[in-house]
Amino acid sequence: MDSAPSTIKESVESRRVGRIPVRNLWLLFLYASDLAKLLGRFDADIEDSPDLPTLIARLLAYAVEHRLRRNLSRGYRPQKAILNRVRGRIDILPTYSQELLRRGQVACRFEEHTIDTTRNRLVRLALDAIANRVDDRALAHRCRTLSGDLGRLGVSGLRPSRAELNADQVGRNDAEDRLMVTLARFVFDLVLPTEDAGGNALTQFAKDEVFVRRLFEKAVGNFYDSELDRSTGWKVLQGKCLEWSMEEPSEGIKAVMPGMKTDIILDNKKAGRRIVIDTKFTGIYTSSIYRSEVLKSGYIYQMYAYLRSQEGLEDKLAETADGLLLHPSVGPPVDESVRIQGHRIRFATVDLAAPSQDVLTRLRSLAD
Repeated sequence: MDSAPSTIKESVESRRVGRIPVRNLWLLFLYASDLAKLLGRFDADIEDSPDLPTLIARLLAYAVEHRLRRNLSRGYRPQKAILNRVRGRIDILPTYSQELLRRGQVACRFEEHTIDTTRNRLVRLALDAIANRVDDRALAHRCRTLSGDLGRLGVSGLRPSRAELNADQVGRNDAEDRLMVTLARFVFDLVLPTEDAGGNALTQFAKDEVFVRRLFEKAVGNFYDSELDRSTGWKVLQGKCLEWSMEEPSEGIKAVMPGMKTDIILDNKKAGRRIVIDTKFTGIYTSSIYRSEVLKSGYIYQMYAYLRSQEGLEDKLAETADGLLLHPSVGPPVDESVRIQGHRIRFATVDLAAPSQDVLTRLRSLAD
């Protein structure tokens, strides 16, 4: 009798991206998308999604169904038309060049209040696109049905331009649309890119590992940005570029020196603390001819450069900054540290196959 639940549990716990066991893709996704406040609003089957397309499809279907129950947002869209009466503003050039007044007509420009908005069209197209990608037939049918529902309400299938998407910002009064629009953008911009600018054909989703690596870095950064108490002095910097402390540089050295860009920096001037975090979506150990498990030297050199290169600059926190190399767990947990020339460097893992609350608790502990 317990075979079906057991099979589901084994499928979830054995899910891997590359060599990394990953159970809580949804958790990383929500934090990476600045949607962590929505934790707890989704059914358990979302957490059990077997792959990223299925995860996105379930979340998007949930979000669209939620909006349909509360009525879709409407907006104003610019229109041009030849009418028998003035509406909005008169478009003088076509009115006179086409001699419309002789026929009792006038060319007008006006704003139309409509449900066929940029964001609603994007969502409808995203539903069609993701339905063609998922293996779950019931889920694909659910997405196509929702797309049809939007069409019957008056949302067209015309794909909005990138300029229209950039102009359509989700404001405070449109908070209910945020999840739906964010997921729809993910379908096209991050998760399932189109093969060309004008089509809806989807490329083969063969880069899960690359995507999840970016997702992991962004999720960890956003987690600390939302969790750390700013009133106590914490500040979170993501993707900060560091400068080399150069002396007697030759004329062309700046053009050929490699740049340094950190993943995450946690600063607390009140407490006199800085933690430089470098996330790596790979196993923390490698092997050598002498030992079966050894820390990866390239990552240590990289962190060493981040820490030591900033010494002697005006930033006082750099003098005693700590480093954290954070990896997903592959096997037993790891939490080791060492102080090298005044800087504590910590090597730690987080188990992405653990329950979500355990993942969050582990991340909180690493900032202590």
